Amino acid sequence: MSISFDKQAGIFNLSTRNNTYLIGLLKDKLLVHLYYGEKIISNVRFEDFFDYYEKAFSGKSTLFEEFYSEDVLPMEFPTFGSCDLRTPAFHVEYEDRTYVTKLVYKGHKITQGKPQIKGLPSSYVENEKDCDTLEIELYDDVKKIKVVLCYTVFNNIDIITRSVMVINSGNEKIAIRKINSLNMDFDSMDYDFIHLHGAWARERHIEKRPLIRGGQYIDSKRTSSSHNHNPFFALSSKNADEYRGNVYGFSLVYSGNFKAGVEVDGNDMSRAFIGINDFNFCWELSKNEEFYAPEAVMTFSDEGFNKMSQTFHDFIRNNIVRGNFKNSRRPVLINNYEATYFDFDEEKIISIAMAAKELGVELMVLDDGWFGKRDSDNCSLGDWYPDKRKLPNGIKGLAEKISDIGMKFGLWFEPEMISPDSDLYRNHPDWAIHTKNRKISLSRNQLVLDLSRNEVCEHIIGFMSEILSNNPISYVKWDMNRNISEYGDNTSINTKQDVSHRYIIGIYRILDTLTNKFPNILFEGCSGGGGRLDLGMLCYFPQYWTSDNTDSVERMYIQYGTSLIYPASVMGAHVSAVPNHQVGRITSIETRGNIAFAGRLGYELDLGKLTDDEKQSVKQQIKNYKKYEDVIHNGEMYRLKSPFETNEYAVEFVKEDKVIVICANIMGRPNPPVRRIKLKGLKPDKNYKDIASDITYGGDFLQNAGIIVNNDKDFESDFFVFEQL
Repeated sequence: MSISFDKQAGIFNLSTRNNTYLIGLLKDKLLVHLYYGEKIISNVRFEDFFDYYEKAFSGKSTLFEEFYSEDVLPMEFPTFGSCDLRTPAFHVEYEDRTYVTKLVYKGHKITQGKPQIKGLPSSYVENEKDCDTLEIELYDDVKKIKVVLCYTVFNNIDIITRSVMVINSGNEKIAIRKINSLNMDFDSMDYDFIHLHGAWARERHIEKRPLIRGGQYIDSKRTSSSHNHNPFFALSSKNADEYRGNVYGFSLVYSGNFKAGVEVDGNDMSRAFIGINDFNFCWELSKNEEFYAPEAVMTFSDEGFNKMSQTFHDFIRNNIVRGNFKNSRRPVLINNYEATYFDFDEEKIISIAMAAKELGVELMVLDDGWFGKRDSDNCSLGDWYPDKRKLPNGIKGLAEKISDIGMKFGLWFEPEMISPDSDLYRNHPDWAIHTKNRKISLSRNQLVLDLSRNEVCEHIIGFMSEILSNNPISYVKWDMNRNISEYGDNTSINTKQDVSHRYIIGIYRILDTLTNKFPNILFEGCSGGGGRLDLGMLCYFPQYWTSDNTDSVERMYIQYGTSLIYPASVMGAHVSAVPNHQVGRITSIETRGNIAFAGRLGYELDLGKLTDDEKQSVKQQIKNYKKYEDVIHNGEMYRLKSPFETNEYAVEFVKEDKVIVICANIMGRPNPPVRRIKLKGLKPDKNYKDIASDITYGGDFLQNAGIIVNNDKDFESDFFVFEQL
């Protein structure tokens, strides 16, 4: 098995294909972190990993007769109230207004396979032999709290997942105020902190900064993982780049309020953590009740960021994404939103579909504006019946006409939202999240339905099931266009349980029900673009709308940053009209297509309005995409040129005997110097033919000398295909 316990040494060994994670059991009582990094197969000794000498102002632990202090030990799951005065992973308030929790080892079990987490999405395996799980039971003898730390080691990929379960075995209520899914203590601060920040239309830009003494963190308090920070971060050695150096990657399978970061103490020890945000968090447990924290995912790379990314990509494709669309090709779609916004009728939608069909598009998606009296974004969310002014034959009539053209039909929804000007709000104003006796803020002229309430969840499941059952719909775009404010607990639950976490449990329950009930419908996630793109949502959505920003230059940054953890196979990427609707930029149809190739290709314009030459370009784009999409979506990705660091963008995809290179110049320069791009992941002793030029190169030449690119003007791009001979 990939997990073992050396009782004499007091060491748990968790080993993936290339990594080893070691946990020490100090004096059969206290769990400490020993090591995470390149694989160790030799026998190891507990005392070789750290010293036990006293530090000034560090108190002596009550668990041992010898002098040990939790304050200077690399703790595996630190609690509040011991001598460890750093940020805890677990903080509980008791009925007697005390806060001390001291967890002691009680036992463990090692099993084959992977348990799922009650009420929350998590990773999975199709064959139990592909992973092993360690469950370590900790116990507080005074307050009768049991905590189970769960570690799953994947045998075929360098991934370890972690989760935490809490059981209140005592007679008094407890209130969990903080619970991290992962804690890892490092004995040095000689690392850089890398995360993905952003805003609407500028999602997941890469930022790197050195660790500093004190705390630095990223978080969300928006009841959504948000546009601002993605629930992912990495720690890297100072010399690390895309292809060298040590990199530790961490992420969370969760879509709500989170917090992640690193705290450096006065001894230069660094505590990395990720979990539910403790801001305003409280979860009461009565006797025998349980709480499950979301799953955290971690990986280690000794070959830089690109290897970390490839590991995450494989893991997401094989162990997060699921269902009928996991390995099947998905249709090239046309979305009407930027072509029409709210100004459309059945005839206009059919004309857009017919023009798209002629060029090879396979799916027509009707976006916002088809329901209620939705002529703008100020009404009708919640009234999910077709507007007969626009669609006299309803959704079914339109979908059947689209089918007669030879295309599939998809539909946009925003089920979590409600407009004040809607029949649903007039009938159920209490269903909107609100705090009693306070006015509710509007965002995008809408409010949020309270998914912490069972009846609201049932309502959404009900109307979605009715529409999807009675209409020939092949695709659903699931949107969520505002953050949550003024939330209060307006349910009848007689306990303190965080509304934002209950909301997330509610949306997971809805999505789990609908995606299982309609397995042949492709669900694509969206939240004002990429505002809730995380591992939790990808358990239900095989693909996600990466950003509302469809400008090809901006997409170079967005898709490049997103690829730090997420594969191209989950990124929705569309070719839109010019001037671009977000930034006003004009780029060629070729560049718009090339950049969209590095994702799930779609179109968001009226293709019938293109010139004849542009139509021919689109037709060829779709042919090339269908021919090579397997390489892009299932091959290994290599980031070659970063738009964050250079004036260029270049990515490469390699699968078996095929190689795809997509590259672009951002701003043109007069009299430019020679520019080369060196490829990665090739076989040096094999030859590769450039399909466009019919020139053959050695793999060693392409990797060491590289190809010359001449896309020197503003926003010029190239799409190379090499085949191994």
